[in-house]
Amino acid sequence: MRGIRTFLLNLGAVARLTWSTFFAFWRLPIEVRPLINQFDNAGIQSWSITVLTAVFTGMVLALQFSTGLEPYGASMYTGKLAALGIVRELGPMLTALLVGGRVGSGFAAELGSMVVTEQVDAIRALGADPIKKLVAPRVFACILVLPLLTMLANVVGIAGAMIITVREVGITPSFFYAQILDTLWVSDLMHGLMKSVAFGYIIGIVGCYVGLNTTGGTEGVGHSTTQAVVIGAIGLLVSNFFLTKLFLALYG
Repeated sequence: MRGIRTFLLNLGAVARLTWSTFFAFWRLPIEVRPLINQFDNAGIQSWSITVLTAVFTGMVLALQFSTGLEPYGASMYTGKLAALGIVRELGPMLTALLVGGRVGSGFAAELGSMVVTEQVDAIRALGADPIKKLVAPRVFACILVLPLLTMLANVVGIAGAMIITVREVGITPSFFYAQILDTLWVSDLMHGLMKSVAFGYIIGIVGCYVGLNTTGGTEGVGHSTTQAVVIGAIGLLVSNFFLTKLFLALYG
């Protein structure tokens, strides 16, 4: 019972932080520079790990599908399955997990360090809102950047799948491209992109919430960093299941 009570209390605290964050961000004046800085931190500095993960994920997926479909004489349809799997699931999910591990832990460490060194209290003493200054730019940057990174991962992952499919199956790139156009619809793309918006929110809000609730000095900062990665990954995986059920019910 104590664990359930703690979970519900933390869930309520996250909901309050979410409300305060969205309200603070749109309260004038809207500060663009902190948002751009966090956009650079969360997005531009994460593109390399996104590309590296996506290309090898697409290659492995195509290799597995081509091998598994070969006994049934259906290996030429590897592109259809690989593209659908990347766009709907692996693109947004793997991007969120990797970016979340990097960015969410960074948010928790930065804010946790500011809490234990009383910088957050100093911001309040100066009459500023730490939610608007520290949390809102980070959360909104994640919400904006995750769909962009997901689109990049989709393109690179499908390109990696095409390289392996052309080599292993013997089809032409034009045939692979025709399969992609025949298989993917706008609803499939929106399926993954809408997930990535929710994933960006989870990464940002969990990292900030854990960081702002850091206690115990420098040791507590390390604990919060680990906690942000674990809680964020669990939140992404659980939300992915429910979002998939929702979007399948809406779009099929």
